[in-house]
Amino acid sequence: GINAEYGTKHRPIQHMEFMTDAKARQRYWARNFVGFPVFIEKKPNISHSVLAAMEHHNMVDWVITQNVDRLHQKAGSTKVTELHGTTNIVTCQRCNYVTDRESFQGYIQSYNSEFVAEIINVTPDADAEIDKELIRSFNTPLCPDCGSDLLKPQVVFFGANVGSEKVEFCYEKVRAADRILVAGSSLHVMSGYRFILDSKKRNKEIAILNIGTTRADHVTDTKITARCGEFFEQFRDNHLLDS
Repeated sequence: GINAEYGTKHRPIQHMEFMTDAKARQRYWARNFVGFPVFIEKKPNISHSVLAAMEHHNMVDWVITQNVDRLHQKAGSTKVTELHGTTNIVTCQRCNYVTDRESFQGYIQSYNSEFVAEIINVTPDADAEIDKELIRSFNTPLCPDCGSDLLKPQVVFFGANVGSEKVEFCYEKVRAADRILVAGSSLHVMSGYRFILDSKKRNKEIAILNIGTTRADHVTDTKITARCGEFFEQFRDNHLLDS
C-alpha cells in the first residue's frame, strides 16, 4: 500500500462476521455511508503520480496494490492489479446485481434520508468512526433485484481469500519481472508477502521502501528507510519525470 495508515484502534470488518451478522452489515454500511463522501474526494499523492509516470516511461511493468481506493488509476496507471479488490464496486452476494459505489451512495441515501452523523475519523477504506448509538437508526440498503441485505463492496475482507485466478496472475507478473520494489507496505499479511518469498526463491532482486520494518526485511537485497512521498519526489526530480 501507499501510505495507507489505519491507526491502532481500527478494527477491520471480518468476512464471516459481515456475511453472517445483519447487525455487522448495518454497522459497516452506516459507517461507510458517512465516510464515502470524504473517501471519494481523495486525490493521488506524489507516490501514485510518480509510479504512473514510471509506467509511461517503461520503468514499471506492473503494479500490484493492496489498497482498495483506485488512486493508482486516478494518477494514470493502467497496469494495475487490485489484490484486495476495490471499494468502488458493490455486488449482491445472493444474486448477480452489480453497481458502482458512487451510484450506490444515492441508493443508500434513499433508505436514510434523515441519517446524519458527525465523523470522528475516516480510514483509507472509507470506514468512518461515528457515534455507535446512531447506527441503530440506520437502515441497511436492500438489493433492488432480489431484496437481500447481502450487498458487499468488491473488497477482500479479513478472513477471506484472494481469488485463485488473481493470485496466479500476480505470480505470473512477479515472475516475469527483472526486479521487485515493495513500496509502503509492511507485508504483514500473507496475500502480498508470498510473492516476495517466491521472488526470493527465484533469485529476483528485491528492494523495499518503507519507513518501518517489514516482514521481508530478511530477504531483501536493498532496504530504503524513507517515506514513500519523499523518496518518489526525489526520484522524479533526479530522472526528470513529469507527474
